[in-house]
Amino acid sequence: MSHFTLPAATAIQQVTLRTRRLAELKIFYQTVLGLQEIARTANQVHLAAGEPTSAQLILEEDKAAPLFNRRQPGLYHVAWLVPNRQELALALRHLIQTKWPLQGFGDHLVSEAIYLSDPDGNGIEVYADRPRNTWPMVNGQVQMDTLAVDVPNLLAELQNAYVAWSGLPAGTVIGHIHLQVSSLAAAKQFYSGQLGFNVMQQNYPGALFISAGGYHHHLGLNTWHSLSTAPGPQGQTGLANFTIRVPDHEIFNQLKTNLKAAGLATETLNHDLFAVQDPNNLQIFIQA
Repeated sequence: MSHFTLPAATAIQQVTLRTRRLAELKIFYQTVLGLQEIARTANQVHLAAGEPTSAQLILEEDKAAPLFNRRQPGLYHVAWLVPNRQELALALRHLIQTKWPLQGFGDHLVSEAIYLSDPDGNGIEVYADRPRNTWPMVNGQVQMDTLAVDVPNLLAELQNAYVAWSGLPAGTVIGHIHLQVSSLAAAKQFYSGQLGFNVMQQNYPGALFISAGGYHHHLGLNTWHSLSTAPGPQGQTGLANFTIRVPDHEIFNQLKTNLKAAGLATETLNHDLFAVQDPNNLQIFIQA
């Protein structure tokens, strides 16, 4: 198999969460997180920040879905990247006003983050990056940590002018997705060796961070709660699938060829979309 590296324009395009209680999650993601509904079907709600034309988050209802066991492989969190620190401060002030429980904060040297979870327990991160030229690097590895966020200093971003909350702003993207996996070695082989992400940090205990184009991470992978555990049943609640967007059909076709050469089954859905499963049976869509 020819190996290649995903280009910098690669991104996490979309995440689908399966739930038994669609109405409750819809209210949360609109009123607490600040996404906008852009489409709806009988059992799905499509949501996005800043009202783009395509959904970033799809909520899918299955009232009979088995419940996700949080000691097994699956979602750790979906991370929403806002455009700047003032927008992070606005989001924090809004979350405080909603009185929704926050699970913590993290200054990761490359970013500042707020953590919470939705009514189903799906993890959420809202974060703002520090300027890329300030990210500490050692031998090509981005240096990250989890330090305390200076919350008063963050909220001081709002002292000079009152800006009303109107939801997560235009320009907000899914900056990364963080997964619980059963084996870091197997996850590294698939996501880096076969999909073509670069390893950006592998010295953090029990975790691996990988990306395209030198970003600090598009994917976080950890075994903190899921080491050596088998995947749960198909169709369970939680993360149903996510979509990786690649910039052009040349990369799209090369990636499909490489995965097939590695013996991985791919399912072509249309000219711009195919599906593959990771080592923990998680469905991933690749979109051109």
